[in-house]
Amino acid sequence: MGRRLVPLTLDNLQDLPKRCRACVFWELDPVSGEAAVKAGTPALEKEAWISAVLLDWGSCGRVVYVDDVPVGFVLYAPPAYVPRSTAFPTSPVSPDAVQLMTAFVMPGYQGQGLGRVMVQTVAKDLLRRGFKAIEAFGDARWKEPACMLPADHLLAVGFKTVRHHPTHPRLRLELRSTLSWKEDVEMALDRLLGAVQKEPALRPL
Repeated sequence: MGRRLVPLTLDNLQDLPKRCRACVFWELDPVSGEAAVKAGTPALEKEAWISAVLLDWGSCGRVVYVDDVPVGFVLYAPPAYVPRSTAFPTSPVSPDAVQLMTAFVMPGYQGQGLGRVMVQTVAKDLLRRGFKAIEAFGDARWKEPACMLPADHLLAVGFKTVRHHPTHPRLRLELRSTLSWKEDVEMALDRLLGAVQKEPALRPL
């Protein structure tokens, strides 16, 4: 099973689930978002937002492919680009952090570790760009896929609660700890594989 995580661009935006392509929950403030829905323009607003963030800040998402089939995605950006982030009782996001806005894995591909792989890929990207942490607003009463991520899922992939709230806690993941965890795993694998003796090479007759 070949899996790839590819930066989100306008070219592969159509590979997001249909309802997510036209969702501007995070990208617009509540009033503008409602106006876009009434005007029937949320998909255009989403495209404009991604275009602006790509030009101004750079990569703001990843699309996950398994055997060339799009099966999930993750979106992230500094809170200055995420108008909805100020509407939460546990805001603001810390100035040294990028906000993990939303992520989704298609049914049938869940439970295979893709969520953790997405978080690690985002962490690696943001560390290269000089950020210290990822923060997210979790949904403590999550029942079904929506724009907000379940708080339990965020805790399971390494986030820690920095501001408690019965509904929308703010959680944080220190990027260095994520990277060191990944490096520890890779080093352990290298040691394990290094201990396996290679098959002797066949000598030419």
